[in-house]
Amino acid sequence: MTAVPSIADLLERVPSWMGRAVEWQRLQGGLSHHIYRVDVDRVPYVLRVLEPAVSAAGLGIPPEQEIANTVLAAHTVGAHVYEVLPDVPAVVIEFLPGRTLGAAEVRRPEIIPSIATACRRLHAGPAFGNDFDIFAKRAELLDVCARHDLPLPDGYLSRSSTVDAIEQALAARPLASVPCHNDLLAENFIATGDGVRIIDYQLSGNNDPAFELGDIAAEADYDPDLVGLLAEEYFAEADETLRARVRLFQVASNVTWTLWFTVHHGLFASAAFDYAAEAADKWGQAKESLDDPGLGRLLAAVSGRTPHP
Repeated sequence: MTAVPSIADLLERVPSWMGRAVEWQRLQGGLSHHIYRVDVDRVPYVLRVLEPAVSAAGLGIPPEQEIANTVLAAHTVGAHVYEVLPDVPAVVIEFLPGRTLGAAEVRRPEIIPSIATACRRLHAGPAFGNDFDIFAKRAELLDVCARHDLPLPDGYLSRSSTVDAIEQALAARPLASVPCHNDLLAENFIATGDGVRIIDYQLSGNNDPAFELGDIAAEADYDPDLVGLLAEEYFAEADETLRARVRLFQVASNVTWTLWFTVHHGLFASAAFDYAAEAADKWGQAKESLDDPGLGRLLAAVSGRTPHP
């Protein structure tokens, strides 16, 4: 990755912080960018310094687009944006007072309604300036792997026809595109006094809302019952077609993010996080779903075709 400006230099680039008492600390959890908590006269902010090499490798959207989407998301469930430093690039945002969720908490049935509400709020907000498609992202990351001679997980390409079948089924009766986060691991949810808020718009873009739900399910290891509960809370109806749609996107999420971690391990390996192990875990879950005899019923439910006996 490219060299990041020193924190002292960055602090001097925010006009409203000049001449004030400033303390800072590096925040853990960001896998790609550089995130700091900055306390200015004891008021906390977040300084998010974006790494252009991340988007160049297909691991995120361009920095200027991420910043623009962060500004738009602030109208609904995102943190307020105080300052944009486009030349760095970096953004100063609100430090949300609340509790960062974990995967175990996101699996609790009682919190799923709040998560569904947060997604609906984001999806009802202003459209982003870019689109996102999980299958296009898979193709992009496969190209990155080929160009850099990065090894794929065993059996990855041999299951491509099944992935293609999922894509075709989902395309048969698409839902209207909405502004989506597209990377809702549990730690991107902050439980606050006014509901669940959503942070980190590194992969944001307009997308099928069912992918948003399927991605949550993939990241938090939902079983089919929890997927059904999330779909019912979001869509306000118990519809088997919508539930199947979310479950197929859950599979697509694991299939594609396997490559995200493969690329990150190959190009930006770090002792702070085991990207290879995460890729292996994602692929293990994806293989299980792709090889499941019940996949045909999900494909049929979503596409409207009669399932094969």
